[in-house]
Amino acid sequence: MSAAPDIVIQEVCPRDGLQIEPVFVPTAAKIRLIDHLSATGFTRIEAGSFVSPKAVPALSDGDAVFRSIRRRPNVVFVALIPNLKGAERALAAGTNEVNFVMSASETHNHANMGMSHAASLSALEDIVDAFTGRMSINATVATAFGCPFEGNQQERKVLQIVETYLRLGVQGITLADTTGMANPQLVRQRVEAVLGLVPQEALTLHFHNTRGLGLMNVMAAFEAGARRFDAALGGLGGCPFAPGASGNVCTEDLVNLCDEVGIKTGLDLDGLIALSRLLPPLVGHPVSGQVARAGRARDLHPVPEGLSLAG
Repeated sequence: MSAAPDIVIQEVCPRDGLQIEPVFVPTAAKIRLIDHLSATGFTRIEAGSFVSPKAVPALSDGDAVFRSIRRRPNVVFVALIPNLKGAERALAAGTNEVNFVMSASETHNHANMGMSHAASLSALEDIVDAFTGRMSINATVATAFGCPFEGNQQERKVLQIVETYLRLGVQGITLADTTGMANPQLVRQRVEAVLGLVPQEALTLHFHNTRGLGLMNVMAAFEAGARRFDAALGGLGGCPFAPGASGNVCTEDLVNLCDEVGIKTGLDLDGLIALSRLLPPLVGHPVSGQVARAGRARDLHPVPEGLSLAG
């Protein structure tokens, strides 16, 4: 039996990665991508969403995707849901876990979800009441490290939302850096504070690489005690309702970093690199992942022809 990983990476490319792509990725291609991802060792994959198709047309085929992916007994397939109706659709399609999102920022919550904090929490309460014991429920605090409209979000405010989520009865908590406004110092402080409320195994960190600090923020959170992180193959993704948002922390780049410094992930890095190299023709543009482009540091090259090494 292989040793347990030191870090759990949840793959979110099929949902967060594809949600802002201007070209619709065919349903069959989504299913193949998810099946290939589950074969590389992931134990958690956010495979789609059950939101309004008008709001996010790129993911309008969530039902078909969840009904057709190959199920593996060790893989939890997660879906983003906005309300009770979305949770009902997710359960009917065979989702193992739903992820509910509310922003720390009231302004961003209106932009992203079209409702107030009070309305969002009422929706979450309905979901918990209806589905506790039927599937796992995770709740995300979006803009937990800053909002593009309001700026800094006070730690006390974030903690109060986490406390409310826990009181309502969710099983997991995610802190999301929705537009890449976090920095390592802030991350350490916020993770340490939230781990005072949430068990280590129930906390997920979701970082974007908008300002180039994604991997640094993951390492800061890891050092502060976090052990579960979202990442997207190829660094795809971004919030369609947040100005300037760009891709998620890149999965293969994160796995490569962990491999280089001796943090066990349980994932097949070579398989991830090969899969990432298939993304550009699928989405119609280059992707931001670095390792898939450059290769691993151990991938050496032949000495240039004619080069003399003689002293």
